Amino acid sequence: MSLTPFFSSRRNNIFDPFSLDMWDPFKDFPFPSFPSSSSSSLFPDGNSAYVNTRIDWKETPQSHIFKADLPGLRKEEVKVEIEDNNVLQISGEKHVEKEDKNDTWHRVERSSGKFLRRFRLPENAKMDQIKASMENGVLTVTVPKVEVKKPEVKSIEISG
Repeated sequence: MSLTPFFSSRRNNIFDPFSLDMWDPFKDFPFPSFPSSSSSSLFPDGNSAYVNTRIDWKETPQSHIFKADLPGLRKEEVKVEIEDNNVLQISGEKHVEKEDKNDTWHRVERSSGKFLRRFRLPENAKMDQIKASMENGVLTVTVPKVEVKKPEVKSIEISG
């Protein structure tokens, strides 16, 4: 089995805005996140794994807009930061429901754990005017763009 195609992804392109997006080697594995003592042997910090948080990024003429589905999280549980003056970092943690010794769990499908996503922002981003809001479990980060001035065109009369 050749691993070359597996590792030759778009993340190798230094101009790719997703190049800093964290690669999660376990994202396609079905790790259970049982709220029991057995999970502490697999994950000593008590977390099941990194949560796979999906983020949309669209560009409009005025801004870059990031939207992340974070159901069940409050804005106090999410961090939006700018790192190295051009990297947008979104992180947080989905906590495991408290275990009651009298409860019997039949199925646990909702994920829990930490998440971290990073995106290199383009040069036209206004870093000092970034805004974030959260409504109904959806985080929206708006990064305004620098206005591109159209070059002034001056006609030159041709003599002769």
